[in-house]
Amino acid sequence: MRAVPAPKVWVTALTVGATAVVVALAVQADKGAKPTATATPPSASATASPKPAESAKPARVPDGSGTGRRIVYSLGQKRVWLVDGSEATRRTITVWPGTVDPEPGSYEVGTRAAATKGSDGVAIEHVVYFAAQSGVNIAFSNAVDGSSPPPPEAGALTGGIRMKAADGSALWAFGTAGTTVTVVE
Repeated sequence: MRAVPAPKVWVTALTVGATAVVVALAVQADKGAKPTATATPPSASATASPKPAESAKPARVPDGSGTGRRIVYSLGQKRVWLVDGSEATRRTITVWPGTVDPEPGSYEVGTRAAATKGSDGVAIEHVVYFAAQSGVNIAFSNAVDGSSPPPPEAGALTGGIRMKAADGSALWAFGTAGTTVTVVE
């Protein structure tokens, strides 16, 4: 008579096998083409919070913002562009900047976090870090509830560049690790 392995052994073996398959698929997916965001008009927000200014005509990518696939952030316009490798703007996004701005220049997306809590205590998602200034990490993100950020406390140093939830999703898909971020005045 043959001994039958205990149910724990079967569960462990199936779990190990499933984990190996998921890891193999993740490695294959990482080697594939990177997603690009598609252009969609901004949607109305259901919150009563102030909105970033919207223009009737999409703003043009600033001169001197580099070439190739990149994220462009204009400090003065409070706007972000997702630009693909053919120099086409895939999306333009109005933003609510934090109290600490990155210096103009070229950066790369580094760490990303699917969700966390902002320095203002708000639950945020799609956090794409790209710079640090005056000891403050600078990142694009959106509030999980879709709201605009509350006014910062006097003297608060915040590096979050917030946007609407749909825009945060688009930037998250576009801004993979290593993507260039160009900051202009």
